[in-house]
Amino acid sequence: MPDVFPNLFRLDGRVALVTGGSRGIGRMMAAGFVAQGAKVYISSRKADACRETAAALGPSCIALPHDISTVSGCRALAAEIGAREPVLDILVNNAGAAWTASFDEFPENGWDKVMDINLKSPFFLTQSLHAALKAAARSDRPAKVINITSIDGMRLNAWETYSYHASKSALIYMTRRLAARLIHDGINVTSIAPGPFPSEMNRTARDREAEMAGIVPAGRVGALEDIAGAAIFLASRAGDYVVGDTIAVDGGLTWASLGQSVEAQT
Repeated sequence: MPDVFPNLFRLDGRVALVTGGSRGIGRMMAAGFVAQGAKVYISSRKADACRETAAALGPSCIALPHDISTVSGCRALAAEIGAREPVLDILVNNAGAAWTASFDEFPENGWDKVMDINLKSPFFLTQSLHAALKAAARSDRPAKVINITSIDGMRLNAWETYSYHASKSALIYMTRRLAARLIHDGINVTSIAPGPFPSEMNRTARDREAEMAGIVPAGRVGALEDIAGAAIFLASRAGDYVVGDTIAVDGGLTWASLGQSVEAQT
């Protein structure tokens, strides 16, 4: 039996792109990839934040600021990656947005913004990078697309986040549809559904950590190692046989919660 275990989770020699990589869980995943030996490009709308994060993560992390809320933005980012790298081993579609408003007042721009970033952009960025991902794929090492969905695509939270819920549920199913198509090109598509991680997106977990920890079966909010570990697993040899699935990384909030009301959850 070959001794595969020392390198089971290593990413040496691989090139990754993490959208929304300047902060929050995107930054956590980028840091994990860098630590495992990957060359990581991070992208976000805010150029200064993108460059600051790349500088903090070291020379293996490169900033590529782009707005991917439009199809043209997705294609522009793909073109810049293509000008720098002949292949792309790992794509993490992490950039996201949320909007909360009452049912009677929920605006069209709140619907469109969230749907564009959370659902349309992952599809068109993956489409734009298809050739680069396919070129990276080998019979013994598939390329990877990891969509960052949410446990809010699996169950309701307490807030009126209509477009967010719809977009994340749809992205979970789009992950399955893309997986069924792209596996034939040697590209594995999966998703991670995070639970409560402290971030700008989840201010409850960030600003009221003890309160949130009280409703999570694991007794705490998520840490860098939790989300980075899941991403490294799916991106590395360890996750090569996982196709189309969504992994909930939430301390048991979705599947191990008993007697919790939806109002108590986020």
